[in-house]
Formats: sequence, C-alpha cells, structure tokens
Amino acid sequence: MENLLLVSSDKEPLSELASALERDEDVEVSWAKSGLEALKSVSNSNFDLIITVETLSDMTGLELAGKLLSMNPMIHCASVTSLSQKEYHEKSEGLGLMDPLPDRPGEKDAKRLLRDLRQIKGYLSGR
Repeated sequence: MENLLLVSSDKEPLSELASALERDEDVEVSWAKSGLEALKSVSNSNFDLIITVETLSDMTGLELAGKLLSMNPMIHCASVTSLSQKEYHEKSEGLGLMDPLPDRPGEKDAKRLLRDLRQIKGYLSGR
C-alpha cells in the first residue's frame, strides 16, 4: 500500500492526478493545504510520497521539499514545476526529488510516479 500526500491550497491543479492515483486500489491519497500542514502531517503519519504544487500559500514546493528532507532524508518527493529541465535541476539539486511533474499532471504522470516509487521501494527493501 502506497500512502501519498498531495499538497496544494487548491485541489483543482492536482485533481486529475489524484483521480488517477485513487483508481489504484493499493494507493491511499491524503491532502494538505499548505507547507506547514504537510509538515505536521508528515510528523504524524508515514507517507511514501509527497507531491506538491510549485507555489503553496506559505512556501514554494522546493522549500517544502528541503524541509521534508531535513525531517526525514528517506521521504520521497515530487514537485509540479513550470521551470525548464535545466532550471529545475539547478534549483532542486541536493533535494533528492523524483522527476518533475508538468502543470496539471494527469493519468500518464500518475502511472509513471507509481512505477518509479514502487521501483525505489523495491530497491530499498532488497526485493
């Protein structure tokens, strides 16, 4: 079972992604409206993946990723971004983020995220 946390003050930009993720019976999706709410959720629950939009009400998605990394270096994060691949790599370097998501990610992105997450989890567990 994969436990995912989607972070966005407005659910609409991640709604198609969330719907696609929720169709997988082995996925549980939770929501947080801000970076601070996400940090509180992570301190109280175990999540396999945090997915954040680019800009939250209280911080950027990359700032949240940095804070999550300092809380738990093994937490997996993915971020929506409008940056070019090069800019994104430069700004996210050292945060250990999964491949970036496009604005308004959808079913194809959900499948890729779950495939990549399951490969990482399998590698870390020695499967």
